[in-house]
Amino acid sequence: MKVEQIYTGCLAQGAYYIVSEGEAAIIDPLREVEPYIKRAEKDGVKIKYVFETHFHADFVSGHIDLAKATGATIVYGPTAAPDFDAHIAKDEELFKIGKVTIKALHTPGHTMESTTYLLLDEAGKEHAIFSGDTLFLGDVGRPDLAQKAAHMTQEQLAGLLYESLMNKIMPLPNDTIVYPGHGAGSACGKNMMKETVDTLGHQKEMNYALNQPNKEAFVAAVTDGLLPPPAYFPMNVAMNKKGYTSIDKVMEAGARAIDAKEFEKLADATGAVILDVRNASDFAKASIPQSINIGLDGQFAPWVGAIIADVKQPLLLVTEEGREEETAMRLARVGFDNIIGYLNGGMAAWTAAGFVTDKVNRITAAEFAAAFKPTESLVIDVRKESEYRAEHVEEAYNKPLDFINEWTGAIDPHQHFFLHCAGGYRSMIAASILKARGLHNFSEVEGGFAAIAQTNAPKTDFVCQSKLTAI
Repeated sequence: MKVEQIYTGCLAQGAYYIVSEGEAAIIDPLREVEPYIKRAEKDGVKIKYVFETHFHADFVSGHIDLAKATGATIVYGPTAAPDFDAHIAKDEELFKIGKVTIKALHTPGHTMESTTYLLLDEAGKEHAIFSGDTLFLGDVGRPDLAQKAAHMTQEQLAGLLYESLMNKIMPLPNDTIVYPGHGAGSACGKNMMKETVDTLGHQKEMNYALNQPNKEAFVAAVTDGLLPPPAYFPMNVAMNKKGYTSIDKVMEAGARAIDAKEFEKLADATGAVILDVRNASDFAKASIPQSINIGLDGQFAPWVGAIIADVKQPLLLVTEEGREEETAMRLARVGFDNIIGYLNGGMAAWTAAGFVTDKVNRITAAEFAAAFKPTESLVIDVRKESEYRAEHVEEAYNKPLDFINEWTGAIDPHQHFFLHCAGGYRSMIAASILKARGLHNFSEVEGGFAAIAQTNAPKTDFVCQSKLTAI
């Protein structure tokens, strides 16, 4: 028996590959299925099952393409009703993979069809659970995503999740390995650990949700402090449930090279978003006017989903040379399939064609500290509220990037302000959006608060409520 976790950091997502005696199963595969197929071919095994823990909201699964390519059976838990051929498992139904067995444990709460898969070894002993979004390390799945589909409140779903955990998961042996669907950085939970594998016994000891005294306390704890889910989540659920365009067709469109003149015409004619995925420092120096910067070397796909939101939005790409295919694939993972093509030759080609460029006024933390006046300067901190509460520039306003559509309208275009995040990634996203909306009178701080903290700029952990709610 072999169990392999295939973890994708930019999505904080875990897929799983299980092999025994010439047969294999994949749990919660990513959309690009070729790596799984090649892995099985290398091992000389046949992929028999594709297990889905639920209809994912934060990424598009590769279940349909993988089943078509291998003949594997797609398996969902009870109550799932996909628009394609799949086996809907009964609670505690058994599936053989070589000499090991997978038992489906229906664990509703995160969603109604949510199912945990229990791996029994050759001797029939409980070896591991693949818990999807039911149980994370340090947390449990958020119970607010399936409210509309389930015709239930988040409190009712949290109550179901409590019963699932107490009746199906907690009775399992402490040495059972927990393989979760996500880790720290995912929007599917709020308190996840950076580790991606643990034992159930350790989770029983330290997971706040598993240590609530009763159901009522559990419901209150897991529903407290939930941020609104990204807008693209329902669209990904629909794609996972109803089906989607083959990844090969999406990648073919993403591989289309477009010269600068045609690129400029298409931008005007199609209403496409120009998505620049270069690093923040390069974008700051020169960019196509009104383009949006979301760097590929960060939490790229989740931020695309949060900022652009509509997966059907046409996209024109500006990338570093050689990263065009990677960009298209990472967009496809979260359902952004409407890629028109990429700028052939990148920004150098745009400049050589004589088109206008824009730039961001990016300053160092030292320059910020020298210019900052506590009673006069306006500072916008786009980190999450929890980061801001820990420590922030004195008198800074907290305006998380997640909610940028809610606060840009309140900015006075004539008043200069400083803009920063933790390290410069999120603040450059914000800067590009602000400039696209006609707001240019600001300075973005390179290195963000991490760099500011090394200067003599005044800092505090005191939180004035007005700094959280208004500019």
